[in-house]
Amino acid sequence: MKEIKAIVRPSHLHKIRDAFRQLPGFPGMNISFVEGCSAHPGIEHRDTLKEELTDFTKKIRIEIVAPDEMLTDILFIIHTQAHTGHMGDGVLWVTEVQEFRRLCVQANTD
Repeated sequence: MKEIKAIVRPSHLHKIRDAFRQLPGFPGMNISFVEGCSAHPGIEHRDTLKEELTDFTKKIRIEIVAPDEMLTDILFIIHTQAHTGHMGDGVLWVTEVQEFRRLCVQANTD
């Protein structure tokens, strides 16, 4: 299993969600509202603390745990729906999941 995380522009969430609804067996997702900034080459740095503290952009973080065989489709959907080619589109990454359990299923005590 894989954990897929993406930070995207809020305006792209509805397109991503609509595309996931068309994906058979989509396992679901969680979203969080986040703020962040990153260093981009050629961008000047702020001179005051006030400018530094207000230099954050509102984004959406998407988190999905999915079977390996769904990884390519999920990454394709996120990338195609969130990519505009402009700075600030966001980021996307994948990590291995060592163990996954649904809490609604009775644990085996044997």
